[in-house]
Amino acid sequence: MRLGIGIGWRPEIAAEVEALTGIDWVEAVAENLCSDHLPDSLVRLRERGVTVVPHGVSLGLGGADRPDPERLAGLAARAELLGTPLVTEHIAFVRAGGPLTASPRLEAGHLLPVPRTWDALDVLCENVRIAQDALPVPLALENIAALISWPDEELTEGQFLAELVERTGVRLLIDVANLHTNHVNRGEDPAKALDELPVEAIAYVHVAGGVEKDGVWHDTHAHPVAAPVLDVLAELRSRVDPPGVLLERDDAFPPGAELAAELETIRGTLRSAARAGTVARAAVPPSAPAAAAPAAPVAPLTSAAPVARTGVAASAGAVVPVAGARTGAPRGALSRPALPVRAPRPGARDRTAVAQTALLSALVAGTPAPEGFDHRRLRVQSRALAAKRADVVAKVAPELPEILGDGYRPAFLSYARSRPMNGGYRRDAMEFVERILVSGGLPDPVAQRRLTHWWEDRSGPRPPGRTTRLVRAARAVLAGK
Repeated sequence: MRLGIGIGWRPEIAAEVEALTGIDWVEAVAENLCSDHLPDSLVRLRERGVTVVPHGVSLGLGGADRPDPERLAGLAARAELLGTPLVTEHIAFVRAGGPLTASPRLEAGHLLPVPRTWDALDVLCENVRIAQDALPVPLALENIAALISWPDEELTEGQFLAELVERTGVRLLIDVANLHTNHVNRGEDPAKALDELPVEAIAYVHVAGGVEKDGVWHDTHAHPVAAPVLDVLAELRSRVDPPGVLLERDDAFPPGAELAAELETIRGTLRSAARAGTVARAAVPPSAPAAAAPAAPVAPLTSAAPVARTGVAASAGAVVPVAGARTGAPRGALSRPALPVRAPRPGARDRTAVAQTALLSALVAGTPAPEGFDHRRLRVQSRALAAKRADVVAKVAPELPEILGDGYRPAFLSYARSRPMNGGYRRDAMEFVERILVSGGLPDPVAQRRLTHWWEDRSGPRPPGRTTRLVRAARAVLAGK
């Protein structure tokens, strides 16, 4: 199945997305959708025949724990509701700690890179197969952007992805902006990664904007797509014709006309790269060996069969059938043969858990940096995680920046330095306010009263009644606020 050209659907630009012409499909963050009904905008898009793909951000399939059954069930429900041909997630870990390390659970609030080691690959592959068995449609996984590198990695990005595909048959969602980010931040050559990964397994491609500051590329999804990212897209297109290409934008949303212009730039990049590839192939004399193999055919999305490749190496561990592998697909599922999967090597989950917990604790709890990491980059990543927490809490609890004014951000960043997130962002907002109230409150009595009411309204068993709201309004008037 070909998806075509698409754009990330976000509530803030729902009207602009609906008005765009030439859009074949959209992608929506799965966690932002209810499992039993859709926003009106997505309903209208689906009625027009626009495909909607749910894009998960919270499974943490690269984490040491096995996937949460409730999160998997939620993603499966959204796939069924949307009638989508596939679902997507990330090759990342988003939480650590807990029973495997006998330590408090920590949440990153962000996608963090897994170490490219055989241990981490073993764990990821088993987690992917668990997810595949729980989902009604094929799964595709995205390579992520990273500010930091793990020490003593055993595989390159392309080798890691190739081995993952061979072992699990999973599809790939290749983000060319993330390849560029890793080029700037970690010195990794995007062309080499594209040469090594199985491009025939690509389900679709992400394109997004970012910005470079002090030698670090920040994958913001809040800036226009830069020329180097389009260059990586052209490199990919010279190797394969991807079934779909999608523009991502998550913040600082521009007018619809600017989104349309970016989409046209993407289309133009794909056309130019395709023409250049055709000319290059035509220039090779028939008797001469080709400098590179022609682009591999794209396997249809209606099959999740593995891509035949030779693995870059064989990890230790016996080949065993996947525990709980389906013998019959659920209603609406696409068939997938049961693949043998190497069981994780003894202790792989425990070793992965210890390593990831140590890193995340250093990033969000101020513990010493694990050996081998770049301390400067860890500080940059730590500040970025705290800043993202502040931004997201401001969105889920917009009353807090209003009440605290210019003091919101420094107060939240101070709180985040000593208080790791161990729940969702709404819980984070509650704990932030609790800290302010317990530590003495605010000097402004009006702001103090508003903040107290905000906390009381959300910590009680039910929202305040009409009488309570009227009394508060009267007191505010009498107080002159």
